[in-house]
Amino acid sequence: MHKPLSLKIGMGWVRGIAGESLTPQLAASLAAAFGTWCGKGPVLVGTDTRPSRDMVTQASIAGLLSVGCAPVCLGIVPLPALQFRLRSSDAVGAICISASHNPVEWNALKFFGADGIVLRPNQFAELIDLYHQGVYPRVKAHEIADIRHDDSAVARHHECVLSAVDADLIRSRRFRIAIDCCNGAASRAAPAFLRSLGCDVIEVHTDPAAPFPRNPEPVPENLGALCRAVRESGADAGFAQDADADRLAVVGENGEPLGEDSTVALSAHHVLSRRPGPVVVNVSTSRLVDEVGCRFSSPVFRSKVGEIHVLERMLSCGAAIGGEGNGGVIYPSVNPCRDSFVAMALLLEALVQFKGTMRDLRRLYPSYAIVKQRVPCRPRDAASFLRLVRHLHRNDELDVSDGIMVRWPDRWLHVRGSETEPVLRIIAEAPTEPEAQALVRRVLDYLRPLI
Repeated sequence: MHKPLSLKIGMGWVRGIAGESLTPQLAASLAAAFGTWCGKGPVLVGTDTRPSRDMVTQASIAGLLSVGCAPVCLGIVPLPALQFRLRSSDAVGAICISASHNPVEWNALKFFGADGIVLRPNQFAELIDLYHQGVYPRVKAHEIADIRHDDSAVARHHECVLSAVDADLIRSRRFRIAIDCCNGAASRAAPAFLRSLGCDVIEVHTDPAAPFPRNPEPVPENLGALCRAVRESGADAGFAQDADADRLAVVGENGEPLGEDSTVALSAHHVLSRRPGPVVVNVSTSRLVDEVGCRFSSPVFRSKVGEIHVLERMLSCGAAIGGEGNGGVIYPSVNPCRDSFVAMALLLEALVQFKGTMRDLRRLYPSYAIVKQRVPCRPRDAASFLRLVRHLHRNDELDVSDGIMVRWPDRWLHVRGSETEPVLRIIAEAPTEPEAQALVRRVLDYLRPLI
């Protein structure tokens, strides 16, 4: 098979390997196109801690300045804090320089409208069309704006999240929490946030000047250091974020990961226990969320994979809470985006009211096993792979709204082309891990001649 391409254009962002497919010229042109789309005015710019951040940021600032926008630099900032700050500012848009959970050699430009929400598909299509036209209204030298700086985003965001929970109640428990920030954007903000909630904080990988110590995706196989820290310190729980801090994974008090899907499910449990209402998750999220919805007589709706798809469905049905099974909690009354700080606050408040441990809280619901596999795949080859999967399961119940989803009464299989990496994602959930592995293995065996 040919080497997959390393430039990905997805839902509101462009990702690539820095210096290879994501060049300064590309970043400057994309930023100029975005400035043209937004119109003249302030544009917030924030980054995570990747070593390529200055190259991509400076190129993006140059592009914005060239079309009359006024860059407002937030520096290294968690993505949910950037989005919150955007909604409370006079900015016409924002760019986040971060490749989220992708490996360190990747970087990306993610684009947001003035409402603080990642560009909708139609808006992003307009932006990409402007980029391809390559004709931007450049301003004259005397019209170039000044670059401003704003260091208030994190404090403003923390204040809002704290106001959404009973912070004094959480402080009364004096939790001991281990936090693994992957040396990413929340390396300073997350420990400070937890301390503001009265927690004794055990810091793991919280140096923004150090390299990523692990793959940024907060999946169980990447959380060994956090699990050890929980066990050795006797912590009540462990929290892990990805590089831009919009996703959260949880480790129980025994030092064992609960799985990313537990983050959304247990957050939903807490919110619905106070105010039942609709829940929206994507199609690849665990059936655990359906169990939570059933407990509180709340309907669960599913959308295509991707934050914007989940959020649009949430807004249309007035959802109380939602998110994605990768640990991305969306609590629209606080911050209508994936927000790991909101998730931490909700889970800590839930533990206080539950009067038990994190594992006890998780044991309220049945256990399901999820197995995930990635297959290298060029974007142009994804359709061929999916046709084969559809043929393999032609006699089963299929949903083709987002790749190929196969459903059975007690399990499911989802195969789709990734929006963030040049891979095909194969995800299965079943009552036991061997059963889930069997579903994935059958697909892999069928596709092996092409892999």
